Amino acid sequence: MKNILIINGHPDMESFNYALSEAYKNGADKSDAIIKVINIRELNFNPNLEFGYRRRTELEPDLIDAQAKLIWADHLVWIYPVWWSSFPAIMKGVLDRVLLPGFAFQKRQNSLFSDKLLVGKTARIICTLDQPTWYYKWVYGNPSHNALKKGTLNYIGVKKVRITSIGPVRLSNESFRLKWLRKVERLGLLNK
Repeated sequence: MKNILIINGHPDMESFNYALSEAYKNGADKSDAIIKVINIRELNFNPNLEFGYRRRTELEPDLIDAQAKLIWADHLVWIYPVWWSSFPAIMKGVLDRVLLPGFAFQKRQNSLFSDKLLVGKTARIICTLDQPTWYYKWVYGNPSHNALKKGTLNYIGVKKVRITSIGPVRLSNESFRLKWLRKVERLGLLNK
């Protein structure tokens, strides 16, 4: 039995990303998985890491809960739209505020290296684009994929990270979206 945490980074609950989140959850519900969800738009917190790592900013209750869910989870599913080749600002705020030293990683004294503290987890990134996926890869170099997979998840110890890019969504028709909802539901069913 797998503990799955779905993190939806889209600030609009009427977005296709919310439909994708529900599709993944519906699939996972049909398996033996236990599912928890974080809809970032519903969190009450200051997204700004005001003092960097120089001084601790106290965590709001929603962020303490998010940390508990991250520890609990075996598999993390990040769902977000790609905006300006990155993820929404509110999602970046969650990453900055939640993945802190002592929780997600620990800097080594007198070293450039850090210890990874969230090891043993896997992840799936599902992102939507307003451009073809091949264009995002070959022209821009998948910047949000690299930032979340390599610069964040791998850095804190999440080793196996799979990516599903969906695009272009903006000009897509209902058949395109239904096809992707079915594919994402299947990913949930397989806990991938």
